[in-house]
Amino acid sequence: MVCLLCLPVAAQRMAERLDSLVMADTLLETTQVGLQVWDLTTDREVYAYNKRQLMRTASTMKVLTAITALDRLGGDYELTTSIYYKGTLNGGVLTGDLMCVGGMDPMLDRSDLRAVADELRRLGVKTLRGRIVTDTSMKENEKWGEGWCWDDDNPTLSALLVGGKADFGEQLLRVLKDSRIVVAGVRVVPGVFRGERNADGWRLLTVRKHKLSEVLVRMMKESDNLYAESVFYQVAASKGRRPATARDARSVEAELIGRLGLRAGNYRIADGSGLSLYNYLSAECETMLLRYAWKKDMVCEWLMPTLPVAGVDGTLKNRMKDTAAAGNVKAKTGTVSRVNALAGYCVSAEGHQLCFAIMNQGVQQSSDARAFQDKVCLILCEK
Repeated sequence: MVCLLCLPVAAQRMAERLDSLVMADTLLETTQVGLQVWDLTTDREVYAYNKRQLMRTASTMKVLTAITALDRLGGDYELTTSIYYKGTLNGGVLTGDLMCVGGMDPMLDRSDLRAVADELRRLGVKTLRGRIVTDTSMKENEKWGEGWCWDDDNPTLSALLVGGKADFGEQLLRVLKDSRIVVAGVRVVPGVFRGERNADGWRLLTVRKHKLSEVLVRMMKESDNLYAESVFYQVAASKGRRPATARDARSVEAELIGRLGLRAGNYRIADGSGLSLYNYLSAECETMLLRYAWKKDMVCEWLMPTLPVAGVDGTLKNRMKDTAAAGNVKAKTGTVSRVNALAGYCVSAEGHQLCFAIMNQGVQQSSDARAFQDKVCLILCEK
């Protein structure tokens, strides 16, 4: 427990109010909560309750994914999809193949495919005779994350995606046809690009790119699970092995947790999005991740604009409106069956920067957990 007498007067009042809420709220008669509040200005704990209890994270798992990715890769890191071609071009007819090398970019859409068609036309290609080869070897073959429920609306985890769908080759064929490039008889086949050193006649046609900072906005604001898993596999790929695996990503995240001064073996990391039933962190772990990000300028600079803002946007758009928390609380939400969580930042009435994590478990109604979390946030923001 926090020693209240060791805290400044304002922090003492805050801790006392939080304690009264935890002791009095009827929600906690039948459910569990893990809670920690940290004053970043004084760098000390303000309040904790069950802070080390292992809890399912829901989408607050994305906090770990985002902070690890920014720490490891930086906000300017680019997710890339490369298109190569080879063969002979005579009279507008390209007799050869297109090689499409996926980098698991969830932002890739039909405008990127139209750009591929534009590049072919720029070469003078009017007809393609050959194959579209799709290389998805950037990541392991598993299409779902570990511990995902079969009856959830799960994204498909492929290294080649268009609009979130794994039918890249077929969609490219349709776009080429729409662009008046003849593709009669062209087949879509899987393959592996062996790299620039053994290009075997391949020439680069175009590279489609999106920055990690762009991906993180939708991943965090809208809690997009596919975007989170794509970032998870970028972290995995940073280890330099191909295919990238979830195990690689877990090892990078575990190393970061160790640098927080926590024992990574105490926690369970299954995926990057929080969909898995197997994810277990603690309020302390999430709070210390937020503290780490705050202290590291190059992480905080990129992280803060991605977080939903209470009463303003993202998954907090309709919460805490017309209160001291509106426009103040910037936090990641998390919701799966019987689990609700909230982890992020706010500024106290005294101007102190705070970070916090609230993890509700066993709740029958999500609205009850959200109401409890909103009460916590009001206490942090009000006088």
